Amino acid sequence: MSQGSMTDQQAQGECPAMSRDEQYEQQEQRLRAQSALIRHKILVMSGKGGVGKSTLATNLAWSLAGRGHQTGLLDADINGPSIPLMVGLQDRVGTGTVGFEPVQVLPNLGVLSIAFFLNSPDTPTIWRGPLKGGVIRQFVADVEWGPLDYLVIDLPPGTGDEPLTVAQMFPDADGGVIVTTPQEASLSVCRKAVNFLHSVKLPCLGIVENMSGFVCPHCGQATDVFARGGGEQMAKKMRVPFLGRVPLSAEIVSRADQGLPLVGADAPAAVREAIEGIAVLLGE
Repeated sequence: MSQGSMTDQQAQGECPAMSRDEQYEQQEQRLRAQSALIRHKILVMSGKGGVGKSTLATNLAWSLAGRGHQTGLLDADINGPSIPLMVGLQDRVGTGTVGFEPVQVLPNLGVLSIAFFLNSPDTPTIWRGPLKGGVIRQFVADVEWGPLDYLVIDLPPGTGDEPLTVAQMFPDADGGVIVTTPQEASLSVCRKAVNFLHSVKLPCLGIVENMSGFVCPHCGQATDVFARGGGEQMAKKMRVPFLGRVPLSAEIVSRADQGLPLVGADAPAAVREAIEGIAVLLGE
């Protein structure tokens, strides 16, 4: 990493003049103080990669901010950060110029990602679990988020170090949203994510079935590319809420690559309405 980037010692929140126990306790105090300023914490998870979890997390944050809520979006995917691209901040990636404060996308929407601290967009983060956990803790404890109505946390796939770190940081979190696609290859792994939430004693706020059908923009015919209904059936079997389906749309890719929201007035209507509906359920 460059001089303006985070050092390994900074990532672990270390101060050479203090013992590790003292450092940890001070960081815990800062975490509790910051957590008290955040009314709602929502974890966005999936058991499987490539199901559109980051896209949903980003657009939930856009939607909540669009309703006037003071919103934070924390990219906790240390190895594969993609949030900056999706919110139009790709030009800030690799600059090493971001301090320990969120980058404002809107006056009431701030974003923080490890990508802002890398040498370039193509620099890999080659860290073991404890170091990744340390930087996630520091992204909350040492960042001036200010009072927030919502903090949306985009987690990497699976049930490993990063989700466990966040669950332990926020034992009072509202809970987790599980994103899946309709087919069994995704569902079988996402069931583990639901059980992870049960294991760490956090509520499962519900299941979102993403990529649920594709509506042709030319003829209007619907095609179930990845089948349909698997997410809803899983929610029923596991006795957790079903939050809704988000269809496939050719515009999702282009808008995400341009950093444009899927909840704007010019976004595809079916996608916009689905995401807004999910945001309403989570905001109740």
